[in-house]
Amino acid sequence: MKFALQLIDWQARAPGISEASQWQQWSRQPYAIDPTAAQAKLTELPMMAARRLNSGSKLAVECGLAMLRTHAIDAVLYTSRHGELERNFRILQALATQQAVSPTDFTMSVHNSAVGNLTITAQKPLVSSSLSAGIDTFQQGLCEVVCLLQAGYKRVLMVDFDGALPAFYHPRLPPDMPTWAWAVAMVFEAGDALECRSQPTDIAREMPLPQSLQFLQRLLSGAPSFTLPGDHMQWHWSRK
Repeated sequence: MKFALQLIDWQARAPGISEASQWQQWSRQPYAIDPTAAQAKLTELPMMAARRLNSGSKLAVECGLAMLRTHAIDAVLYTSRHGELERNFRILQALATQQAVSPTDFTMSVHNSAVGNLTITAQKPLVSSSLSAGIDTFQQGLCEVVCLLQAGYKRVLMVDFDGALPAFYHPRLPPDMPTWAWAVAMVFEAGDALECRSQPTDIAREMPLPQSLQFLQRLLSGAPSFTLPGDHMQWHWSRK
């Protein structure tokens, strides 16, 4: 597989990091994210809406609102490996202990909850979708972005995110998998500034950072080319 894209703008949030200057500094020490650091204050998301959202969805909607305010977006794609796992775990706990399930948890437990809240909060009935694909969630999301651009949408917002993973799952997770909340929002147009080609491998690698944060780190570091490992796949990137 081979495709190309033009990155127009980006915004990201993780524990202790939110400003572009902080991300630039982080790109020179790529795994230095302190999961115990506080998340920056939300400035785009209304308080009442924030109360209804889980940790990752808050960041995803916050970043998405900032991009919608800045750019004329034609379509939106949200990608998340684990989706509303925090909320679904609470539902499972309630069912296991024969407690009443929270109506809010039930309503907001679907994978497209974050992107739905984005369009509702922004009051913009945009074409939107939600996607999950394991380790390769970010890369498969970019394939969907290419499809949207080829379908005629001029400017596509993609937000890749995950929430804090409940402690119950930690002993069963790969040791390098991040368990803290983060979000990366990127605005794409058609172009050839960034080129990607995939190559199958026999190895599925779990990295200390999700693919979107690896991608951002390599871009900010100025690397002319780099490779993102995935699920039995290598994604080779180069820039013009």
